[in-house]
Amino acid sequence: MKRSGSIWHPFTQMKTAPPPLPVKSGSGIYLELEDGRRLIDCISSWWVNIHGHAHPAIAKAIYDQALILEQVIFAGFTHEPAEKLASGLLEILPDKLNHIFFSDNGSTSVEVALKLACQFWQNNSGSLRPRFIGFEGGYHGDTAGAMSIGSSSPFWEPFRPLMFAIDTVPYPATWDGDLDVETKENESLSALSKLLETDKGQHAAICIEPLVQGAGGMRMCRIEFLQKLEQFAKDNDLLLIFDEVMTGFGRTGDYFACLKAKVTPDLICLSKGITGGFLPLSVTVCNERIFQAFLSEDHSKTFFHGHSYTANPLACAAAIASLQLLQENKKTFAAMESLHKKLFIEHLAGQAFITNVRFCGTIFAAELNLPGQDGYFHEVGPALRQKFVEQGLLIRPLGNTIYLMPPYCIDTQALATVYATIRQVLDSLL
Repeated sequence: MKRSGSIWHPFTQMKTAPPPLPVKSGSGIYLELEDGRRLIDCISSWWVNIHGHAHPAIAKAIYDQALILEQVIFAGFTHEPAEKLASGLLEILPDKLNHIFFSDNGSTSVEVALKLACQFWQNNSGSLRPRFIGFEGGYHGDTAGAMSIGSSSPFWEPFRPLMFAIDTVPYPATWDGDLDVETKENESLSALSKLLETDKGQHAAICIEPLVQGAGGMRMCRIEFLQKLEQFAKDNDLLLIFDEVMTGFGRTGDYFACLKAKVTPDLICLSKGITGGFLPLSVTVCNERIFQAFLSEDHSKTFFHGHSYTANPLACAAAIASLQLLQENKKTFAAMESLHKKLFIEHLAGQAFITNVRFCGTIFAAELNLPGQDGYFHEVGPALRQKFVEQGLLIRPLGNTIYLMPPYCIDTQALATVYATIRQVLDSLL
């Protein structure tokens, strides 16, 4: 492969980063590099390839659809793949989430949710509620609104002049054996109450990554906290937004984190695993109350938002095939948490530098208690990433946070190999 020096890679310091690895092909849990090496994709290539790479059922669905209809404007038109996908999603989402708005990536699905929440109050009661509430450590994407609601992320310092002001409250991160979790949850709820006392009627919605904060360090909260948060939002007439861009489609051990928590938000944002990693697609789903606020003879109450590739038929076809695979393999991803725990005990338990161990569905995460700057910019992250590649694993630590989020097709033997290799790498570096 001839490399182009003109390509600017994401989340990469181009001056100091090593050359990008040329990938020749992918199959199941493996990526094959140009030099013949194979890597186990332990993070599903940024959390999207839930069924592994190059799944033939999804590839065939895209091919078949491409021979029929590849793209059509979605304003004033519809098509069977969009209708079929919407029906399939509504069958597995909570009953009260029943209106789907298509877009094309996770950041945009969050942007749509924020705009819907803002305009909802104007359409519904004529009131302007200009503020949102987010959680410390949250990450919701890279567009202006998504950056704003995740404003505590260390990535966004250069863009603060572009972002609107939001309010943040502590995130009650917890882990196995945490004895202070209820205290942290009460502190978060208390901070929410104080915000509303100070700025009455100013907030449109609360936005949270349910059960797991992704890029913020795979920090996890309890089901009980989400249930308390739902009640708080209802008691204070606030909309509740669940950003399930990462947690959706089986990641937490159920189809969606909201189902696992038995909580129904007003808006839910879905992307990443929706097409099994084949094509960009996202949806924002809302309840009847929000949808009704936009139905009017007054055209100014229309939701004026859209994209050229809204509900692209090829992406919808991929998502339909992925959804079928997800339903066929529910037992597999539902059982992965117990497998993670078993293999952790066998290979990593008892290491003093491994702290704050936590599991949620298909996700394992822990901190490495090492000298240096805690968080994403800890220097151990790049060193570990390089060492893992040398040992045949694609793992991309979030600073001193190490995590696994493999495709659901990984078997016990392969995952055991991953854990054993992590132990070897950590022993060699530490």
